[in-house]
Amino acid sequence: MFPLRDTQPSYSKPIVTVVLIVVNILVFLFEASLDSYSQNALIFTYGLVPDHFHWTNVFTSMFLHGGWMHVLGNMWFLWIFGDNIEDILGHGKFLLFYIACGVAAALSQTYLSLDSRVPMVGASGAIAGVMGAYLIKFPRSRIYTLIFYIFITTIEVPAWAMLIYWFAIQFFSGLGSLAAPVAQGGTAFFAHVGGFLAGMGLIYALRPEQRYTRRKDLYW
Repeated sequence: MFPLRDTQPSYSKPIVTVVLIVVNILVFLFEASLDSYSQNALIFTYGLVPDHFHWTNVFTSMFLHGGWMHVLGNMWFLWIFGDNIEDILGHGKFLLFYIACGVAAALSQTYLSLDSRVPMVGASGAIAGVMGAYLIKFPRSRIYTLIFYIFITTIEVPAWAMLIYWFAIQFFSGLGSLAAPVAQGGTAFFAHVGGFLAGMGLIYALRPEQRYTRRKDLYW
């Protein structure tokens, strides 16, 4: 399932969401301009390697990606879900929320692969946190979704169903990945799991903007 758009309206401009998307795309364009050797050096220098853990790499790794599909997929999910969470938190809180979810995601994967020398890169852990917050705040929203099954079609599904389905895939894929060799690499599923759970918790800890509280009282 691939989300196309949601039905939840946003009442403010998603400034931080747009800035994050632009920064990620610009960083990836810089990556793509490098030769293969320099690309690898960049990823190993600024990606997060559990066996050589550095706090600065927790943050820099969030803005690196492994390919066009990786960065475009991540930015699309951020665009679909990020504007609504930014709308209810406000710009400053949303940026802190996003970074905190990214940190939680990175630490979750690091804890379960302490001996790994494979660099972790990508914004998907932070974006998973945004999705977790969306599940808590907008479970009744509808998601127009592209389905690939024998033929291609679109359906409208409840946000709670799609997000729980996505989380289940990440969790069980993560369990399967624990049996894989440490050096093999692949998707950091437990970064997604950790980010998602962090987003669910942090959205309770961070108070929404007053305008959202009033709107919720009026329309929910």
